[in-house]
Amino acid sequence: MKAKTPEQSKTTMTDMVLPSETNPLNNLFGGELLARMDRAASIAARRHSRRIVVTASVNHVAFNRAVPLGSVVTVEAKVSRAFNTSMEIYIDVWMEDRESGERTKANEAIYTFVAVDSTGKPVKVPEVLPETKIEKERFDAALRRKQLSLLLAGKIKPNEAKELKALFD
Repeated sequence: MKAKTPEQSKTTMTDMVLPSETNPLNNLFGGELLARMDRAASIAARRHSRRIVVTASVNHVAFNRAVPLGSVVTVEAKVSRAFNTSMEIYIDVWMEDRESGERTKANEAIYTFVAVDSTGKPVKVPEVLPETKIEKERFDAALRRKQLSLLLAGKIKPNEAKELKALFD
C-alpha cells in the first residue's frame, strides 16, 4: 500500500451562512459547523483510504470565533496521520471578511475516522508522508494525541506512552 501526502486528501468546502443555520445571535449554530466539518473530514479520509469511512471520534473542537450570518465559510480538512485502520483528520475553518475578502481562522477541529469494508470491518489504510512544516508538526502531535486517548481509555499503561512521557522528561 503506497503512502500518501496530506495534500492528496485535502478537501475544501466553501459555503455561505444562511438565516436558517443561525442561532438567536445570528451566528452559525455550532452543530451546523460540526456537520460541515464532519462532511469535509469524511471526504478527506475517503480520499486517503479509498474506502468507506466512519467517524470514530471528535477529538477536539475549538469554537474560537463566532461566524456571523452572511459569512463565507471555508472548511479545509486533511489527513494528518494514519494508524493501522484509523486516520486523524485536522480541520481548519476560515471565514472571509465580507468587504475586504481577508480570511481569518475561526475554528479548528480534529476528527478520527476508521476505514471499513462493505461489512463494516476495519481495514488497513496507507501511511501519511507529511511534507510541510505544519504537516510534520500535526503528524508528530497525532501520535501523542493517540497515546493520550489510549492511556485515558485504559488501553495502554503510562510507561507505554513514550512520546507523551518525552514531553515531561
